[in-house]
Amino acid sequence: MIAINKDDILPNDEYKIVRNDRRKDLVSYKKKRRISVGPYATFYFESYKTMLYQIQEMLFVEGAPEGQLEDELTAYNPLVPQGFNLVATLMFEINDEKIRHDFLSSIGNVEDFIFIGIGDEKIKARYESDVDRTNSKGKTSSVHFIHFDLNRGQVKKFGSGEVKIHLGIEHKNYSHITILNDENVESLKNDFTD
Repeated sequence: MIAINKDDILPNDEYKIVRNDRRKDLVSYKKKRRISVGPYATFYFESYKTMLYQIQEMLFVEGAPEGQLEDELTAYNPLVPQGFNLVATLMFEINDEKIRHDFLSSIGNVEDFIFIGIGDEKIKARYESDVDRTNSKGKTSSVHFIHFDLNRGQVKKFGSGEVKIHLGIEHKNYSHITILNDENVESLKNDFTD
């Protein structure tokens, strides 16, 4: 299993020295991993690097109180890709509160309609099942944690450059597809490991 452990974390006094450089590096890195699908949905593809940064930042900002490291590792390690999968944080980003509420109420169970396409193959998303993302009134959350589990052949096709890779949502009230650009594909294919 690929996981961040306590030996990967810098003490806050050391992290403070490299923090600005890490942030600059991550801004460029994450830009290649951010994919919009339609006007409101944005997928932020996670990796070991993004999760390490997130944990390090949480510890730095909060002063690393006793026991926090273990809590952060428990929270963020499930979002580190494992071999043949991709992991994304999906956010529905709408500034206006009423429009956001109405929109989220119209796309209940949207997590069941998310996929990644590799050529003509569709891989349905698997979502974190620890919390229901759609409430009893049909309103979905603005944040979802999504996994795309691929097989060896799909991973090979993904990185081949021979087929288009696309990301989509096919909910009756929100149906959009985005074709990934070469920069997206190049960054994401590095998440796959044998």
